[in-house]
Amino acid sequence: MALRAFFVVCALFSIALAQSTQLQLEAIEAHFKNAELVPIPIPVFEPMAILAANFQGLGNISPGQLVSKDQVTNAPELTLTPVNSTVSFNGNYTVAMIDPAAVGTDQSKGQYRHWLVNGAKVTDNKLTFEGATTITQYAGPAPPADSGPHRYTVVVYTQGENFAPPQDLSGPVPGVEQFVFPDYVKNTNLGPLVAGIYYQVEEGTATASIPATSSVVSSTLPAAHLPSSGTSSVPWAKPSIALSCASQPF
Repeated sequence: MALRAFFVVCALFSIALAQSTQLQLEAIEAHFKNAELVPIPIPVFEPMAILAANFQGLGNISPGQLVSKDQVTNAPELTLTPVNSTVSFNGNYTVAMIDPAAVGTDQSKGQYRHWLVNGAKVTDNKLTFEGATTITQYAGPAPPADSGPHRYTVVVYTQGENFAPPQDLSGPVPGVEQFVFPDYVKNTNLGPLVAGIYYQVEEGTATASIPATSSVVSSTLPAAHLPSSGTSSVPWAKPSIALSCASQPF
């Protein structure tokens, strides 16, 4: 009887864990869509893993979290959690952080590259950069004063056999520069996307009106209605909060 109860508890735990992971996946997809990060500058956002970005002294950030630039001066530790047992991490990966500025910003001239590394590996679900090619070292946020909350977006892509970086971005490039990220993804044959997350930094008060975006409410996501053994809590999609993710730590 005790052994049977043990297996029942394990099964229920697995169901709850799977539901929680699926809810997180749906939540991050909704966050990226509502923050107007898809399809520009992220052409397609269909993650196969949950990306955790852990900053020293701050911990893991939530999608769209509003932080100070001092809290994210140094590069975070990145961890991937696969959404199911069919996902494995092998080969090389590209890690990028771009700044498409505030919601509503004209993206025709591109985005600002704050971090770009090719040839990263995944060991025990953690991104490692030993032996990788760093194009742009992590450069912390420095948004212009009064320009609104900038969306600093960290994404991880797989590198297939046909991956080929352009000559001007095949070696170290000092400092933050503007480039068109969708073109980089297309021209280098990157993909598919593995995971992503973003945070926000704002200096001063926006002098222009920033378009509002819809909130992410967990009770509206499909996974929230799956059968469950109990109540699960997903901090990425809070059921009792309905705020604009363009301007709130959410």
